[in-house]
Amino acid sequence: MARQARAIQTRESILLAAAAVFDERGYSSATITEILQRAGVTKGALYFHFASKEELALGVVAAQLDLGELPPQRTKLQELVDHGLLFAHRLLHDPLTRASMGLAMDQRRDAVEPAPPRGTPYQAWIDRIDQVLKDAEARGELLPHVVPGDTAELMAGAFTGIQGMSHVLCERADLTRRVIVLLQHILPSIAVPAVLPTLDLAPDRAERLLSARHDIRPEIEEPGGAPGVPAPRRTVAVAAR
Repeated sequence: MARQARAIQTRESILLAAAAVFDERGYSSATITEILQRAGVTKGALYFHFASKEELALGVVAAQLDLGELPPQRTKLQELVDHGLLFAHRLLHDPLTRASMGLAMDQRRDAVEPAPPRGTPYQAWIDRIDQVLKDAEARGELLPHVVPGDTAELMAGAFTGIQGMSHVLCERADLTRRVIVLLQHILPSIAVPAVLPTLDLAPDRAERLLSARHDIRPEIEEPGGAPGVPAPRRTVAVAAR
């Protein structure tokens, strides 16, 4: 067990070091030597976990897709909101997530060493949103005209665009606000009116989700059979159209 724990720690150290170097220099300019120095590991240890620089980059990209366990919510659309706000929070505070986003967007054809193809994470984001929307549809939370796959592509593309603009304009300092604005515009066009007032889009939503991660309790059945969850402390209004 101790050996396995050390191996996991070594792998995480390598990923974090690689993320920092990729974030600062980009894929093409990053070197294995600098990653080794940052991680404080031997070349043999690195190649035990990652066969190449490309495989290491793919490992960094894959890491962003794991948002961890989150408390279940009364509606699937709240879970959709939570995914977006938590990802924005991680882009602000987690170098691994920032580096993975940079790698996913690094498609420069003029680079000396172009980044590996990044279609996988984009499709993974779309698939995740699509599944949440399909679950919301099954529970009667979506308007009849909504096609989950189309909406998933729209939301993934819009998020990618606004985070990129936020990064250029202010190093993503206003990203949470921009994501909230995006959701305030999209949700009224896809959600049934009764769901909109229940959605919590407060700026501190991600922090509260993270603090609740270690205190996840089973849902309690309220009278009438509806699963009960604590009411959100604050909400940002989403106007029905």
